[in-house]
Amino acid sequence: MKAFFLRIYDIYTFIVRFFKEAFIPPYEYKEVLNQFFEVGIRSISIITLTGFITGLVFTKQSRSSLAEFGATSWLPSLMAIAIIRALAPLVTALIIAGKVGSNIGAELGSMKVTEQIEAMEVSSTNPFKFLVVSRVLATTIIVPVLATFMGVMGMLGAFLNVYSNEQTSLTSFFQAAFVRIDFLDIYLLLFKSTVYGFTIGMTGCFNGYRAEQGTVGVGRAANASVVVSMFLIFVEEMIIVTLVNNYLK
Repeated sequence: MKAFFLRIYDIYTFIVRFFKEAFIPPYEYKEVLNQFFEVGIRSISIITLTGFITGLVFTKQSRSSLAEFGATSWLPSLMAIAIIRALAPLVTALIIAGKVGSNIGAELGSMKVTEQIEAMEVSSTNPFKFLVVSRVLATTIIVPVLATFMGVMGMLGAFLNVYSNEQTSLTSFFQAAFVRIDFLDIYLLLFKSTVYGFTIGMTGCFNGYRAEQGTVGVGRAANASVVVSMFLIFVEEMIIVTLVNNYLK
């Protein structure tokens, strides 16, 4: 029990330190931009492929159910609701947690066990600002961008399936798709993906920055970064959806 509360206290102090360091100069602009590239540009290909396939497959699976009721015309709006409200932010976060979160945990964990972080402190460099703040800011900012891009690719995948069956034009498809989508849905996509991005960055950095026990600790840090991030993402998804549904009532 004592170890559990000490861990909670460590997490609390780590988060508080992040917010202090994030708003105090000097700012590591170059490293933040470098992390934008690592998190964003290097993830574009997998986000594009996953988003397109998700929209295509989900539309194909939903078609048979709606066809039983003669409601295939609802497919565009159904896909828009499913992709923008839920699939785009959630799937993007899970992909980034597996790809980027593990990389952050392993990278910082390796630097910790090889005492590179201590060496940075001796050389008058703030390792927390350089390593942690830059990565958390990058994931927090880039994940919403990637989620939006995945939403676009998912809708294009859905359009391809609808077009191959009904020859619906692109304009008609998107007009029908966004009938049930309003500003709140777009806001929720951005808000949820921002929360998920912060969670991924913070979890990966915390586990890597506090790694110990040599190479074994590096593996544990990478594994914990992915597992804990995904668990927290599902918890946050449940909380946000519950709060939004209660608010809409």
